[in-house]
Amino acid sequence: MIITLIGMPGAGKSSAGQKLASMLGYEFIDTDKLLIDESGTGLQDIVNDLGDMALIRAEEQSILDLKLGDNCIIATGGSVVYSEKAMQSLKARSVVVYLDVPFGTIVMRLSNLTTRGVVGLKEKGLHGLYEERTVLYRAFADHIIEVGRKDKVADVAKRILDEILPGSGTGVDVNVR
Repeated sequence: MIITLIGMPGAGKSSAGQKLASMLGYEFIDTDKLLIDESGTGLQDIVNDLGDMALIRAEEQSILDLKLGDNCIIATGGSVVYSEKAMQSLKARSVVVYLDVPFGTIVMRLSNLTTRGVVGLKEKGLHGLYEERTVLYRAFADHIIEVGRKDKVADVAKRILDEILPGSGTGVDVNVR
């Protein structure tokens, strides 16, 4: 099984993804980290030097080029939903889970907003991005996990698994799809 996590920056995709991968013994792929490794520069540097569309295109290509095994968890960059091609590729190969985190929690978690490489931030502000992207995340998601400010990473990971395979816990064979 391949599970893809989508959501806003600060939603906890990487943290929950790493925990979920650890629980299942799966490979963990962080597409932001892949993009940084491939480009040799930070995401904010791409936005500053080449613009938002360059980051969207680079993220899209990185996802289209992914060589996926049967058992992995993918944590995407928050702007992945701006690429129809990337999202259709992910939906065809994985179960897409949206980590739905309240705006106030996102604000509290993002101390590095201006250096993080957030597409559209200058033009729309964080609240504008949140409103715009929430619609897209929901449209592409196979499952939606509501995450509260006080939720622990392990609990979020378990809820993801329980949502995808109801009543399974972590001791079930999940080599499906």
